[in-house]
Amino acid sequence: MSDELRWISTRELAAKIANREISAREALEDHLGRIDAVNPAINAVVTRDDEGAWKRAEAADEAIAREEPIGPLHGVPMTHKDTHDTKGMLTTWGSPLMADRVPESDSLIISRLKAAGINTTGKTNVPEFAAGSHTFNDVFGTTLNPYDTTKSASGSSGGVGAALAAGIQASGDGSDMGGSLRSPGSFNNVVGFRPSNGRIPHTLPGDPFAWLAQSGFMARTVSDVALLMSVGSGPEPGGPGSIDEPGSVFDLPEFAIVADFQPELTGVRVGFSPDLAGLLPMETEVREVVAGTAQVFTDLGAEVSDTIPDLSDADEVFGVHRALDFVNAWGPLYETQKDRIKESVVWNIELGLKLTGAEVVSAARARARLFGEVDRFFADHDVLVLSTCQVLPFDAAIEYPTEINGEKLDNYLDWMRALCLISATGCPAISVPAGFSASGLPVGVQLVAKPGNDVGLLRMAHAFEAATEFHLRHPEI
Repeated sequence: MSDELRWISTRELAAKIANREISAREALEDHLGRIDAVNPAINAVVTRDDEGAWKRAEAADEAIAREEPIGPLHGVPMTHKDTHDTKGMLTTWGSPLMADRVPESDSLIISRLKAAGINTTGKTNVPEFAAGSHTFNDVFGTTLNPYDTTKSASGSSGGVGAALAAGIQASGDGSDMGGSLRSPGSFNNVVGFRPSNGRIPHTLPGDPFAWLAQSGFMARTVSDVALLMSVGSGPEPGGPGSIDEPGSVFDLPEFAIVADFQPELTGVRVGFSPDLAGLLPMETEVREVVAGTAQVFTDLGAEVSDTIPDLSDADEVFGVHRALDFVNAWGPLYETQKDRIKESVVWNIELGLKLTGAEVVSAARARARLFGEVDRFFADHDVLVLSTCQVLPFDAAIEYPTEINGEKLDNYLDWMRALCLISATGCPAISVPAGFSASGLPVGVQLVAKPGNDVGLLRMAHAFEAATEFHLRHPEI
């Protein structure tokens, strides 16, 4: 059974279960067996509920036998990011302060996955408080890259990315403030999608007015991202930023087509620059791989130019709002447990605490200018294309890169600036596999669309993926 299921998509697996080609119990057996086989090498899955998962798989099979109505993900086993609350299951945020925390309810994204039929089997690793794009913490240790287990799997959804790349599951949930879906997508040769604000609404007990961080999905294919968005997105009572469109807008026939799909991007207007016209320091191999994708877009019929928006205000917007969000989320713990929080998180909280009213107002004005610049760009472009990450997967023994091509970086966020700048715009963004370095390390390309144009962005990413097929290359663990 393992060879049959190893690299099939979530869409295919759900169809096989629904059509009784395999049982939910057989799918679970394969899933748990793969965790047993590869997780000791990569440390992606950090919490398991085998007993509960077996009970749910049995119930899923019984529901099919009784010909009851089933959801689109009925019986599909899936681990979840350890920042998303799972009722009755450990959710630690990678922090020793929360090492024993068991929530009493599900996060919205988890409740929607469960309503669609997902069989929750465990949790995947994250950096402490999901801060930084390298997945390590003092609770569970470091998650390693399946393509090279001496390298980082990135983060903060690094556990999810590594699990997908290693064949444990085909898709999963995550979240993204400064690239936490897109960066591990790039490092693990999978797809990471950050939706527009309001696609998966922010609700209580968190900050319902938040906008910088977004829940979203990762998968080995764009098609599976679309499938998960079809069940995970949509307006929610108590979500003031909700986009008033149902998740069904992502349920399009073209995403389900595998055979005979002919990708094309005729007439699509692309603004292309791997390094945003020199704004970003980048490793040479990354630049070369991403630069090579311009020809792919041209061959697909797109109109490619080097016109890009001016994102010079994005640093200020991202820095101030991230700092404020850290104070909002972790300020109370900082006041009482500062010595038990990692240094980079303390730095970010203190940055927020030191902000003056004038600095907050300045960031608000910068955000307004940035919005105008992005709006002008997308008036005559459909997509902005740039690098996802500025570096290749790096040594897992270090916390983060401190220089790029000899250029010193100021802080733990600078090496992921290609992602942070885009987060500040509020645009939906996706990382798609774009190729490999000479040593076989994955490189992703980042596609960015106008806020609200999530479906159009997935369509463009789907065409690129079909034309290149880099996602079909899997690691040997």
